[in-house]
Amino acid sequence: MRLLLLLLLFSSTAFAQDIPARWDELTASDWPKALEKSNRTCILPIGILEKHGLHAPIGSDLIHVREWSARATKNEYAVVFPDYFYGQVYEAQQQPGTFALPSRLVWDLLDATVEEIARNGFDKIVIVNGHGGNPQLLRYFVQSQLEKRRDYAVYFFDPVNEPAFAEKVSKTRKSDPAGDQHGGENETSSLLYLRPDLVKQERAIQESGENLKRLASLPNLYTGIWWYASYPNHYAGEGAKATKELGKLLTENKVDQLTKALKAVKADTKTLELQNEYFDRVDKVGGR
Repeated sequence: MRLLLLLLLFSSTAFAQDIPARWDELTASDWPKALEKSNRTCILPIGILEKHGLHAPIGSDLIHVREWSARATKNEYAVVFPDYFYGQVYEAQQQPGTFALPSRLVWDLLDATVEEIARNGFDKIVIVNGHGGNPQLLRYFVQSQLEKRRDYAVYFFDPVNEPAFAEKVSKTRKSDPAGDQHGGENETSSLLYLRPDLVKQERAIQESGENLKRLASLPNLYTGIWWYASYPNHYAGEGAKATKELGKLLTENKVDQLTKALKAVKADTKTLELQNEYFDRVDKVGGR
């Protein structure tokens, strides 16, 4: 009888530890264990819905962040918020399939989302982005967390490739990296590795992904129409040259970087400590 009880206890403990990483796949009874196992760390994966040439799926960015997060959390557990595609994508509104919400709504929705994630017990929120048009928005959003006191910290996963890895990629790729900006060799290669069933690679040559440089007469100046001026087809690169080999290389590197980032965030106690110290000092300004 004692042996049976021990086996049942072991089985129950093992089952409790084997819980999903995705927020929407957890049960309410899983929640305390998920908070404990993740050290109250949640990933907010942000993609976008937009054209990726004539050959790659509109949800390519979502596929990327979904897969990076799913694979990284198998190595280092964290809870993954459901697919989020409400970012900045006004430069693609002339193309079918683009989902672009009003700017104020984009900001408010993102702010409300991290607040709601925190209300559910997470004090470390890691934004993982898959869309090239989002970084300026996301960096400002993270900086704006200092606008008021919060009991959680927001991190932006913003990896930089090591020289050795960049050299390995350079030897594998077939197109000019300077022009590989959107829907080109890199993105298409990753999709050939992750979701080859969704890629229609033969269509990649039916449209130009060349930079037209229509605002070359305005050096050292930035304007919102710059992307359309360069790439009116909302396609930049040569998707026809993509390979599964390159996609595997790129994906595994991203997953490895995210795994390391999650491990660091889960162990981090300094960010919230300094954040609280900062607001304590803010409250004392003016003799309050």
